Amino acid sequence: MIELEGVPELIDPVMVAAFEGWNDAGDAASGAVAHLDREWKGEVFAALDAEDYYDFQVNRPTVWLDGGVRKITWPTTRLSVVRVGGAKPRDLVLVRGIEPSMRWRSFCNELLGFAHELGVEMVVILGALLGDTPHTRPVPVSGVTSDPDLARTLDLEETRYEGPTGIVGILQEACTHAGVPAVSLWAAVPHYVSQPPNPKATLALLNRLEDLIDVRIPLGELPEDARAWQLGVDQLAAEDSEVAEYVQTLEEARDTADLPEASGDAIAREFERYLRRREPGPSGGPSLATESGDASYLRDTSSGRTRPPKRRPDLAGESDSPGSAGSAGPAGAGGASDEGSSGESESGTPEG
Repeated sequence: MIELEGVPELIDPVMVAAFEGWNDAGDAASGAVAHLDREWKGEVFAALDAEDYYDFQVNRPTVWLDGGVRKITWPTTRLSVVRVGGAKPRDLVLVRGIEPSMRWRSFCNELLGFAHELGVEMVVILGALLGDTPHTRPVPVSGVTSDPDLARTLDLEETRYEGPTGIVGILQEACTHAGVPAVSLWAAVPHYVSQPPNPKATLALLNRLEDLIDVRIPLGELPEDARAWQLGVDQLAAEDSEVAEYVQTLEEARDTADLPEASGDAIAREFERYLRRREPGPSGGPSLATESGDASYLRDTSSGRTRPPKRRPDLAGESDSPGSAGSAGPAGAGGASDEGSSGESESGTPEG
């Protein structure tokens, strides 16, 4: 039995999860959950036992100094709660961690145990894959589910993916078998500039999440970071004629495919988001959702920290993080990188 003493009764809770590694191209998905945790000042109330799920030679613990005292942070998955204020307050249970190395079924069952005890109404899992998409166009975000009824109700795609899967696909299927409504949101990251961070893809995931669960998400510096990221990639592409030509080919293909989206549902969604962000807050002016500040949440005392430091965009640098892959050169222009870096099938189809 999972006991959650100190966590108050939640209001219409939705669980939002993301995992670093195979399903996190450009760190877009984990970056989205980190943004929610940071903006709404999430309080960690539980952490899964790292010994049960992680190979420490693959995901190594880190040592850091706290006032001259050496401490260790173990690679694991942590759960926090944030309260979204406004006219219709609700709670989000944020799950942020690393794709486990072992015991995936037990891992999913433990998360579902928390979901059950907290009364979670729906699970939303964020992912990012590498695809043949130009960095100059809006980031494609696909919403998929294994539940036919949920697909019809929320206007989502019913997944037809077959092939290797990551923890995102496994957790979604575990939710389906447990009778918990689950949705996966997948952002497509340009494979020719796959190194993290990718604030443009993170922003696209948050916008889609906002539409799905009907809350206003404070975006902070993300729009500015996304513009800076695109400008940096523009400059890099302009320095290599082969890359510039390849990007133009992707743009033409994308524009042709997106012609039907130039009207109808796409415009309606953007207009609804615009109106939602202009709704007056309690003081009469435009307002973004903030934490209520009246709930007492538990902190995770095992690590000594509740939130990681904010990462700044690194437009041209490379990363050794588990979710990184490829480089921004013409060598990657012929197709997506190997399957170990994105969670994408050969056809670029999102999992679910």
